[in-house]
Amino acid sequence: MDTAGRRVLVGRIVGLYGVQGWLKIESWTEPRTQIFKYQPWLLEKAPGEAMEVGGINGRPQGKGLICQLPGVDDREAAAALVGLDIHVARELLPPPAKGEYYWVDLEGLEVVTTEGVSLGRVSHLFATGANDVVVVRDGTRERLVPFVQGTYVRSVDLSGGRMVVDWDPEF
Repeated sequence: MDTAGRRVLVGRIVGLYGVQGWLKIESWTEPRTQIFKYQPWLLEKAPGEAMEVGGINGRPQGKGLICQLPGVDDREAAAALVGLDIHVARELLPPPAKGEYYWVDLEGLEVVTTEGVSLGRVSHLFATGANDVVVVRDGTRERLVPFVQGTYVRSVDLSGGRMVVDWDPEF
């Protein structure tokens, strides 16, 4: 699967720490400190407008994480970054284990039923308490398919760009 140009959301800048430009961040990596190993970060200011930042210095602080970005050395400069999402290039992430997938790799796949009926393409996924859900759109309709492998999701072919699901096209 070609991952060139794909980005993965790995965290968010959530606050300020001190007066020397340090920032509080939320990390969605596992373990959470792994976010510092994935560099450079792409900080999205607006859709399609990202700033690339490398050389980030970060560490755990209490129950959270803090970091300092190069060139951000006062509270005012840091405050302008609060709320920005932290993305990294997909190529920086390790390959997933067998049977596991990064959501970004599933986005755009064609979704067909076990009978060969096209349902559309994967728009995005979201987590629920029970399982992840695949949002499939075909231009006129949106379907929510539980991402439960073996039950609803029968196969995922990343290189072929297709996901086969056991799902009623009328549902």
